[in-house]
Amino acid sequence: MIIDHRTYTFHPLKLNAWLALYEQYALPVQNKHLGGLIGFFVTEVGTLNQVVHLWQYQDMGDRERRRAAMAKDPDWQEFLRRNEELGALRHQENKILVPAPFSPNR
Repeated sequence: MIIDHRTYTFHPLKLNAWLALYEQYALPVQNKHLGGLIGFFVTEVGTLNQVVHLWQYQDMGDRERRRAAMAKDPDWQEFLRRNEELGALRHQENKILVPAPFSPNR
């Protein structure tokens, strides 16, 4: 199992607009193709205007197949177009996490 850990940082005053856009256009497509959403969070303390979301996959091959299928979906392309128009994203960081030997979710 691997976890795709994503942190997005937004321009001030753009986070709520992006969350609405994401919920309406991106989340349904991601649920369809990716599944495995562990959690979706916004920062309350610390670096503000950030979203962190975690996705679970069997392995890197599973992740690559699922993301490739999503990339071909016209609904995902529509989200990307609207996302670019909104211009909210300032920075994106992705990490692939693997559970430690003693992790309860191995």
